[in-house]
Order: sequence, then C-alpha cells, then structure tokens
Amino acid sequence: MPDANVRIPEEAKDRLAAIAAAEGLSLRAYLARLAETLLTPAERAERAEKALAALTEWNGYAPTASEERDLDSELDRRLARAAAQ
Repeated sequence: MPDANVRIPEEAKDRLAAIAAAEGLSLRAYLARLAETLLTPAERAERAEKALAALTEWNGYAPTASEERDLDSELDRRLARAAAQ
C-alpha cells in the first residue's frame, strides 16, 4: 500500500510520535492502527441503530425523541464531569 503525506502542526506530530513510541509503535504503525479502530460518523450511527433495534426486540425499549434528548443531555453532563476530574 502506498504511503500518503498528511500536513499537521509539528507539535501534533511530536505528540503523536511520543504516544506511538510509548506503545512500542512507529508513528506510521500507530496512525494505521488508529485509522483501523476509530469509527466514522456513519459507522457509529449504524451501530447505534443496531443497538436500539436489539434493545427494542429484547425488552421493548423505545424512547421518545424527548427522552433521547434528555438521555443525551445527561450523558453529556456526566462526560463533562468525568473530563473535569
């Protein structure tokens, strides 16, 4: 597979290289692994749809749009609190 060049700030490259080295990987290998493991927005949406379908089938879970917004807000609040710690 041919390589590609990506232009990023030097500080970002240095940080990624340090993270890669700490995991015993080259920057190239680390970025390739990262690209293989992260989900695209479309993949995340597909997984969410499948999870909702499984929950609905399993126990009838079917939140309203309002309940989904409330749950999303609660999750955002908890994530913000965890990030602040």
